[in-house]
Amino acid sequence: MKTIKQSYYIDASVEKVWQAFVDPKIIDRWCGGQAEMDDKTGTKFKLWGGDVHGTNLEVIKEKKLVQEWYSSDVEGKTLVSFVFSKEKDGTKVELVQEGVPDKKEKDLADGWKDYYMEPLKEFVENY
Repeated sequence: MKTIKQSYYIDASVEKVWQAFVDPKIIDRWCGGQAEMDDKTGTKFKLWGGDVHGTNLEVIKEKKLVQEWYSSDVEGKTLVSFVFSKEKDGTKVELVQEGVPDKKEKDLADGWKDYYMEPLKEFVENY
């Protein structure tokens, strides 16, 4: 099993970035499909119409979001964490996905960038 680690700088406040991760109305605008999400520990969430789903395991508002993820691309679950910190005039988001099957590492790493973090970043910086 592999671990994916990525870091992103988003030119927006931590509050605004946080909302893009936990508010389903905002998620729908950058992610597409019907999102089910909130900022509570224990919440069952769905993204991309349920292609990705799981549970919020740990939520520290505007600081940390840890989720158990299931997706159509991976057998079993992975553990995903996002850590948010103020940096300059924006927000640094550190992403870690643990339990990634060896054969899926590149696809998932590219997927985070192409389908999750870059669309989120572009949306947040421009709305």
